[in-house]
Amino acid sequence: MSMHAPRTRHTLAIATVTLVAALVLAVLAAGQLHLLDRLYEGLFGPPDLGEIAFETITRRAAGNDALACPPATCGSARVDVVPSNYAAAAGELRRRVRRYFATQGGVLVGSDETRLHDRFVVRTRFLRFPDTVDVEIVPVDADHATLAVYSRSQLGNFDLGTNLRRVRALLDALGPGVASAARDVWRA
Repeated sequence: MSMHAPRTRHTLAIATVTLVAALVLAVLAAGQLHLLDRLYEGLFGPPDLGEIAFETITRRAAGNDALACPPATCGSARVDVVPSNYAAAAGELRRRVRRYFATQGGVLVGSDETRLHDRFVVRTRFLRFPDTVDVEIVPVDADHATLAVYSRSQLGNFDLGTNLRRVRALLDALGPGVASAARDVWRA
């Protein structure tokens, strides 16, 4: 073994760490410049996965989605979280949901005024993976409403819990419910 071998390994380690750091910074900068958005769209198509109907929703087998739904609203689909009723008229709850997604960088890409249904494209923070989120407001009475939320990833087969965290964060941001707290449903 030569005397220069430890020095060469040390230099190689420093070069590797520098290269990895440069790649991480390039990916972060690309995300900030929305270059990743264009790359993903070029490779995988438009980020908007299209509108769904909550009454007939079919969950993905891949596990890269999450569903919050009031009882008897989402057919036989497996529900992750049962949302509360909120002390807000349907129109006000819808405005609160829209404001929430606007603050999260979400883009409203579809809206149905009759069904009080909105669709957003929301991107993950660093790698800007696109997810489609459908939200439908369900009036309970003149002063109360609840909602159904379905968040799903465009890319990959596993989302590391991102969609479920997004659904829970939205429900938390809407404030405490009336008469019953939102509850998670245990996944079998």
